[in-house]
Amino acid sequence: MRAFARTYLGVFMAFLYAPIIVLIVFSFNESKGRTFTGFTGKWYVQLFSDAAVMDALFTTLVVAFVSSIVATIMGTAAAIGLNNMEGKLKSGIMGMTYLPIINPEIITGVSFMLLFVVAKDFLGGLGVPFQFGWATLIIAHITFNVPYVILNVLPKLRQMDGSLVDAAMDLGCNHWQAFTKVVIHEIKPGIIAGFIMALTFSMDDFVVSYFTTGAKHQTLSVLIYSMTKKRVSPEINALSTIIFVVVLLILITVNLVERRNINKARKAQLERKREGGSFG
Repeated sequence: MRAFARTYLGVFMAFLYAPIIVLIVFSFNESKGRTFTGFTGKWYVQLFSDAAVMDALFTTLVVAFVSSIVATIMGTAAAIGLNNMEGKLKSGIMGMTYLPIINPEIITGVSFMLLFVVAKDFLGGLGVPFQFGWATLIIAHITFNVPYVILNVLPKLRQMDGSLVDAAMDLGCNHWQAFTKVVIHEIKPGIIAGFIMALTFSMDDFVVSYFTTGAKHQTLSVLIYSMTKKRVSPEINALSTIIFVVVLLILITVNLVERRNINKARKAQLERKREGGSFG
């Protein structure tokens, strides 16, 4: 049974990471073909001189960070409001919160496209210029990111002891100080998790971005899709490898920091027990 479990795990991990390994290997391929002809690093050099790829990367990062920050603020505020609600109103709003997550992305993308077309015609009639581009991308990404933030912050609010706010106010804090120093501090892990999830989904999104992007501003996923009609440039392999390595390093760093904090907490707990035992 143990051998079967190890075999299954090995096959699963190979299936999961084999495409990434192939991508990394071919980012060092000397030719543009599908056969490995020799080792080279020229694609990494040419990557930073490719204006189209750099513009797409810049657009992706700006849209991801701006939409994630705004979605985190809006989602946190919405989660606090939902946590204070009761009854059918809360159940109804929670159902609406789940809807953008379970709704197929193709429907969300087409819906946004139709909405922005109507808005363009309406604002154009009023003499207000409105084009597909930065604004449409950021608005669309904010909209589908907010539910992920809400669903990450709400559990932390439910776990928080409500008497902490009352205690802070009894000790002299006003409402704003109690909110920033107690509530935000207690739900900070949920806020960070919501921001990271929103950032990840925003950078990874293709369908919604495809329907809401403009001619001048394309995200990286839309640019790569346009390249598949001919042949994906090896520069994209190099860029994907860099992104994968950066994400991997961030993940390793976060895990190491978290493990160090856990070890510190355990040591502090053991020291308190020893001090309590010696005092007794």
